This record gives sequence, structure tokens and C-alpha cells, in this order.
Amino acid sequence: MTKSLPRIEINLSKIEDNARFLSDLYGQKGISLMGVSKAVLGAPRVVQAMIQGGVKFIADSRLENIQRMKKAGISIPFVLLRTALSQAEAVVRYVDISLNTELETAKELSHYAKAQKRTHKIILMIELGDLREGVLPVNLPSLIKNILPLPNIEIIGIGSNLACYGGIKPGNQNMNKLSTLANSIEKDFRLKLEIISGGNSANHEWAQSTQEIGRINNLRLGEALLLGRETVKRTAISGLHTNAFKLIAEVIESKEKPSIPYGEIAQNAFGDAPTFVDHGIHRRVILALGRQDVLISGLKPTDRNFEILGASSDHLLLSNSDYDPKIGSEVEFGLDYGALLLAMTSPFVEKNFLTY
Repeated sequence: MTKSLPRIEINLSKIEDNARFLSDLYGQKGISLMGVSKAVLGAPRVVQAMIQGGVKFIADSRLENIQRMKKAGISIPFVLLRTALSQAEAVVRYVDISLNTELETAKELSHYAKAQKRTHKIILMIELGDLREGVLPVNLPSLIKNILPLPNIEIIGIGSNLACYGGIKPGNQNMNKLSTLANSIEKDFRLKLEIISGGNSANHEWAQSTQEIGRINNLRLGEALLLGRETVKRTAISGLHTNAFKLIAEVIESKEKPSIPYGEIAQNAFGDAPTFVDHGIHRRVILALGRQDVLISGLKPTDRNFEILGASSDHLLLSNSDYDPKIGSEVEFGLDYGALLLAMTSPFVEKNFLTY
């Protein structure tokens, strides 16, 4: 049977292995895991592999992904990572827990939770320096004071997000700060916080090296589960698979050509004025894959004879100094998180699920 191209091959067994390894590793320290599914567009089979490996929650930033997973019959607490005021009614209907930073959004969630006769649980995100989402610690008491009287809303935890926007590294100082805030909130407001979510895959180095994790009892992992890497230095985590995903594309042209375009250079299709290095005549290979399908900078050919030169919206240009690939043959790539995100989102990339 002819295989579709381009395609991404997804090894579910390796994802389950990663989830089990990390669940056991962090479980020894009392840390539960939220499996972040947004990079795979909430693919139910990938999510099921995470759950079978021991993940206790599934977290996503898109309601549509959560609806897709629930429709597929996945039954596990769902966490919404990005809560918008305009989606409050659907958030209450489909999501068990949402991350929040704004009083107005909490009020809207309360309104719909009361109307639907549900209790909606929230985790308040705290700003610890990365400057993405989060309440400044100085403003946290006031926010909690105003949320507590809201009907059908329950504050069940606090969390932080680091190494996403600002690249701020999780460490003892900011993690201790989160633990201290948890203790203060419980004392001042007579609350019991179930979840203290310290961060994401960037927390791996801290979690393994620190002598004291404090109150941190949860992490939200995407890249570590899917690609086997932490996200501070993008190093592989020992014991994990880093090749659970492979992107495969078809050779549609292979010719010897000059290495520098000739004629008057203007802008390319994306508004750039490109520059080139003269390597003389060389073999240029074109694949049926482009920027509309994947983040080109996040691809790495598994065959070292190939070098990526660049791409247009639907053509990927490679050089090959060793051999002339056959027209219709396949070229395989490893992916980083950004490339995985776009490839899984592209409707033009076939998704093949493997279990070996």
C-alpha cells in the first residue's frame, strides 16, 4: 500500500514509555504530571498513551482540542492553560480546571458555573519573572479576596510559568517563592491548595538537582513527554526516547545547479532579501514540503548527507554532496517542538500512529 507523503510517524509506545518514566521519576518526589497535548492538537491516541504511562491530568490551551478528546471518550481531569473571557460558558461546560489571572474572567466563569449548576475549579497563575501570564505577588491577596465570594468557583491551587516568553530559568529562588506564597495563602485565607504547579519541562534540571522541592507537587509537561528533552538547554533527558516523531517527505526534483541564484536579487516570497554563499555547482534536492507545513528551522535530516538550504511555502530545498536520490524516494527528519507543533497542525501532513 502506498504511504501518504508528507507524513508524520508517531510512535505511541515511545510516548507511553516516556510518560511512565517521568511519572515514576517525579512521583518519587510527590509531583504529579499534567500531560500538555497542544503540540499534537489533542490527538486522542497520543493522549491515551500519556495516560497509560501514568499522567494524571491532560492540559491544553485550546478548547477545541479538549472537546475533541472528550468526544473520543477520554475521561480524565482536563486543564485549560489559556482562559479567555469570551469562552467562559464553554470553559465551564467542557473543562474541569482552568488557569486564571483576571478577576473579570473569574466572575464570568462563576456566572456560567452557577447557571450550569457546576463548580468550576481554578488555579491562579503567579508572575515570577518570565512576564507571560501571571498575577504579581503583591496583588495576589486582593485577587483572592475578590474571587473567594464568587459562587460556584473554587480556588484549588497556584502555579507559575517560566522559560516560555522571557526564558527565565526555574531555580530554587523562584520555586521557593511559589512555595512561600502557597503557605501564606493557606494561612491568610484558610484555604487548602491541592495543586502547586511549578512549571513545565524547563523545571527538569531544578527538580532533579534540588534538595528541597518545597510545596511544588505538579508540573505541566509537553516537550519532555513527547520529545524526551528539557527546555532550558534542550538537552535529552537520560532514559527517554527523543525520536517518537519522524517527519517524512518525498523527493520531487534532484539536479545539479549553481549554489547562487543568478539575475537581479529582490525580495523572496516572504519579504526577505536573501544572501547566499558560493559553493559552486552542487546537487540540489527539492522535497514536497514547505513553510505551510512545518517550521523549517526545527527540522534535522536523519541522513547526514542532506543539508537544508531553505524553503518556500511548498518546496523544501536541500543539498546532497554524496549521492543522487531517486525521484519519489523519501527523506526523513527529526523535529523540535516548534516543528512538531506546526506539522501536527498542518492539514497537509498525514498523521500515522505506530505501536512498535
